[in-house]
Amino acid sequence: MAKLWQKDYDLDGDVEKYTVGDDYLLDLRLVSADCVGSAAHAEMLASIGVLSEKESVALKKALNEILGLFDKGAFAITPDQEDVHTAVENVLTEKLGDVGKKLHTCRSRNDQVILDTRLFAKAWMLGFAGCALKTVEALSELAEKHRLTPMVGRTHMQKAMPSTVGVWAGAHMESLLDDLELLKAAYVLNDQCPLGSAASYGVPVDIDRRKVSELLGFAKPQRNVLYANNGRGKIELAVMQALEQFMLDYSRVAQDLILYSMPEFGYFNLPDELTSGSSIMPQKKNPCGLELVRAKTSTYMGLVMQVGGILKGLPSGYNRDLQETKRPFMQALDIVEQTTRLIDLTVRRLAVNEEKLIAGFTPEVYATDRALELVVKGMPFRDAYREVGLNLDKLSDADPVEMVKQRRHLGTAGDLGIEEARARATSAGKWAGQQGEALRLAIKNLMGREVELAP
Repeated sequence: MAKLWQKDYDLDGDVEKYTVGDDYLLDLRLVSADCVGSAAHAEMLASIGVLSEKESVALKKALNEILGLFDKGAFAITPDQEDVHTAVENVLTEKLGDVGKKLHTCRSRNDQVILDTRLFAKAWMLGFAGCALKTVEALSELAEKHRLTPMVGRTHMQKAMPSTVGVWAGAHMESLLDDLELLKAAYVLNDQCPLGSAASYGVPVDIDRRKVSELLGFAKPQRNVLYANNGRGKIELAVMQALEQFMLDYSRVAQDLILYSMPEFGYFNLPDELTSGSSIMPQKKNPCGLELVRAKTSTYMGLVMQVGGILKGLPSGYNRDLQETKRPFMQALDIVEQTTRLIDLTVRRLAVNEEKLIAGFTPEVYATDRALELVVKGMPFRDAYREVGLNLDKLSDADPVEMVKQRRHLGTAGDLGIEEARARATSAGKWAGQQGEALRLAIKNLMGREVELAP
């Protein structure tokens, strides 16, 4: 089968193997996007007279047949084809002859792969938003149920002040909601259609880039043709950086749960089905999933650095280096999605041991509360601080439930704002739903069928 760049010579076998790498395997995730993008390009070419209407219809029919084969697992990309673009065009040429050869007019594999990646990323991000919102929901339910369940608040890992499980769960809930805001910002950057920028400098034909953008459900075309190509990797990196915040949050949740589920604490109990055993110690139930969350967060951060490292010194215009951004990008998406599902499952099945939590309260936990009691009676805070600090051994115990109930101001156990957080989650879900429906309808109108862009 011919390569799209075929010359009058054959590439050295070792060079070909090195340059192709595993790109042809990664591209299996872009088959749907490539077919959809090709259909939009064909319709645009017909609108400016490069293709006839009959040729455009024939191409779209053949592209739908490829999608059908792909859905059945019967479409493959071989190493000699190098990528999805060649594999799709070869099938079209086999089916349609010269009509298949016409499709590549006014585009390059450069803008094709950017388009495929952005379509894939659009659909993936919208699906991921729903997944992340389920985890937000799990944390909100935990926070609401245990709003007043006492839990010693810690700084420097030492006992600090009275708090609650609700405050702990609510903190992670709000953090994920902020992460979703970053994801939405990355989505906006990604929601620009690069097709028509070609090899980096456009073409000397009056193509209709806005039409293609609209057909594919993008918010707008990415105007500058050079920036469209320079943006490859940059936009993926923005998405990865937004998602990195989720991983950082998950890692902290994992560390807290590992620590607080230790027998020495016993604040939380992890269900048996979420722990692994030891090959030598019969009694062991290990939090292996949560430990791997910490490790995979480091792996994820390495992927972010990898993409940034590839981009940092590139000259303007397309460079083959950019091929190496695809693997870490897709790997990052897989890691964060899998981690989200694990954290959601863990939070939903977490058992809270109220007896152990209350047992963690000892008199020194109330030191700051006692100082503030003196302040209310008229003593300056610095004097009250010193008075209590010099008499720590005389501190009296207290009912932790009653002590946390005294915390009524904004953001404490008395006012966690769970309904406000749920409203934010609802808004984020509505946004994702609207964006997803608009994308679905655009692609269905283009192809005459439903297409899964992020399989």
